[in-house]
Amino acid sequence: MGAMQTLRRRQRRVFGRFQRFFSNLGPGLITGAADDDPSGISTYSVTGAAFGYAPLWTALFSFPLMSAVQMMCARLGMVTGRGLAGVVRRRYPRWVLWGACGLLVVANVINIGADLGGMAQVTEMVSGIDALYWTPAYAVLITVLLFWSSYKLIARVFKWLTLVLFAYVIAAFLSKPDWMEVARSTFIPHLEWTTAYISTLVGLFGTTISPYLFFWQAAQEVEEEKQRGRTTLVERQGATQKELNHSRSDVLTGMFFSNLVMYFIILTTAATLHAHGHPVIGTAQEAAEALRPLAGGAAYWLFALGLIGAGMLGVPVLAGSCAYAIVEAADRHGSLQDRPNGARGFYAVIGTSMALGMIMNYAGLNAVSALFWSAVVNGVLAPPLIVLVVLLTSDPEVMGEHVNSRLLRLLGWFCVAVMTAAAIAMFVV
Repeated sequence: MGAMQTLRRRQRRVFGRFQRFFSNLGPGLITGAADDDPSGISTYSVTGAAFGYAPLWTALFSFPLMSAVQMMCARLGMVTGRGLAGVVRRRYPRWVLWGACGLLVVANVINIGADLGGMAQVTEMVSGIDALYWTPAYAVLITVLLFWSSYKLIARVFKWLTLVLFAYVIAAFLSKPDWMEVARSTFIPHLEWTTAYISTLVGLFGTTISPYLFFWQAAQEVEEEKQRGRTTLVERQGATQKELNHSRSDVLTGMFFSNLVMYFIILTTAATLHAHGHPVIGTAQEAAEALRPLAGGAAYWLFALGLIGAGMLGVPVLAGSCAYAIVEAADRHGSLQDRPNGARGFYAVIGTSMALGMIMNYAGLNAVSALFWSAVVNGVLAPPLIVLVVLLTSDPEVMGEHVNSRLLRLLGWFCVAVMTAAAIAMFVV
């Protein structure tokens, strides 16, 4: 009896530590989870189905790069008290500012449309109701959530939605992979000089190191500051080393979580679809249905429900990052903490981006193809934005004593070089 009580006390302590750790996480965790939106899930699924375990190394390779970029964005928001577009507006000409915002909006609208389409297709699969009805339903639901929920509620809901993505980790173990081949592919990089492989590589980089995450990370650090009562710019400027260390832990946790999910989705589809002769995925329904006889009904349901939950997390981040960028660039006020009547421009951008994304789905686009190519678009558009992030966070006039360390700068420029080389290689091939 005493042993059982001791065990229960230990379990409660462990759960309490996890709960405290999880509750202290913020923008970094949400950003990392939003990175695994339906576009990311479809890109990882297409990758695993087409190339098997071979691309697993990209999860390890991209982790330090995406962590460095997101850490720079977080530090920028914390130190300056402004979002990324707000800082760019004060440091660079208008053509640079609106060029950066233009790249973001184009990539985000394509992503929103693709994500809504993917969610709708999977819901059609489990409900039998046509996806064309589900697309506007999800668009309206997410828009209502963003318009009439408080920022505090949205942040809490987003944080708990991240747990949905563990479905893919469970699905991977249910698929019974070849663990020796998994280990080999994880630590030994594999490259193919083919259009399919290079474009897939660009898509993988684009969906893990995405432009919308740069703007969202910086904006959410500012929102967190406002939540702590620092409502004026003067109050928000500057950051203590303790705050920067906490942010670093938050970002690293979020990026690790993001790449963990990426890794296990590629693993799952490699062990099932690729191993059993299904190298091409035409629809989200096809991807999930193919898992049922190979990995069991549980894996099928986990894949389907995980994609819907990921969309409910990712689409608001896409629309919200558009709104933050445009209002900051226009030097207007607006955030998710404000009500629509007090920030009409901000919410108008959200509504417009959601509407344009929804309309895309009535143009006859294939959902999985749209999801995959939206990731490729992100991979092509991200490098110039990363250049801005590295320059700004290495500038003493912007960051003061908190400029990038040598390691952060090296990782930032290496990320630019790798993503640029991959994009050029794709066009050359």
